[in-house]
Amino acid sequence: MIVALNNKSNLTKTEFEKYIEDLNKIKTEHTMILAPNFLNVANFKSEKIYLAAQNVSSYEKGAHTGEVSADQLKSFNVKYCIVGHSERRKSQKESNEEIKSKIINLFANDITPILCVGETKEERETGKAQEIIEEELKIALDELSQEQRDKVIIAYEPIWSIGTGLIPTNAQIEEINKFIKERYNNKVLYGGSANEKNIDELKKCPSIDGYLLGGLSLKPTNLQEFVNKL
Repeated sequence: MIVALNNKSNLTKTEFEKYIEDLNKIKTEHTMILAPNFLNVANFKSEKIYLAAQNVSSYEKGAHTGEVSADQLKSFNVKYCIVGHSERRKSQKESNEEIKSKIINLFANDITPILCVGETKEERETGKAQEIIEEELKIALDELSQEQRDKVIIAYEPIWSIGTGLIPTNAQIEEINKFIKERYNNKVLYGGSANEKNIDELKKCPSIDGYLLGGLSLKPTNLQEFVNKL
């Protein structure tokens, strides 16, 4: 199982130093990946957790003020990178084409993309969830080589569930994950308010290959309970 942790825009330098000490004490045989904010990428120290970034520029290096390029991430030994997170799609208006460019840049620097896809509450209620997800996947992946495509980790995050405490039914998760796996033979993570209290139910879904955790990532004690149950 993959347990990917997204710190989002949290933790100062001092807070992160204490946090990474606590995180390194977690005992688990699962693959753990940590995506701190850009500033804390430089403060990452761990021999058992893989380093990820929360985002990457769609441009190569150059005159792009405020951007962080894929080759810069590689120079800090970043192995994974989240792309297409719903918060960026919504707040930064990221398009599927822009996300595709990011994935291409990541592969050029041997960094594995964690591609987030998912539907809003309105899209779910109007029966468009699969249509939206298929479009996100098609534009992001179809121009890649088969070898590259197979390496992408897909994270299904129903947008209406992120940070809300609302969890899809296992049947809803299985429906989407099977839909994805019928088209792309990739590992699929679940993201959306997963925690140590609902993991006993979520782990009944055989199609889930791991989890992308936001709020829980900031609570090492609760996270230890989560991986114990996992």
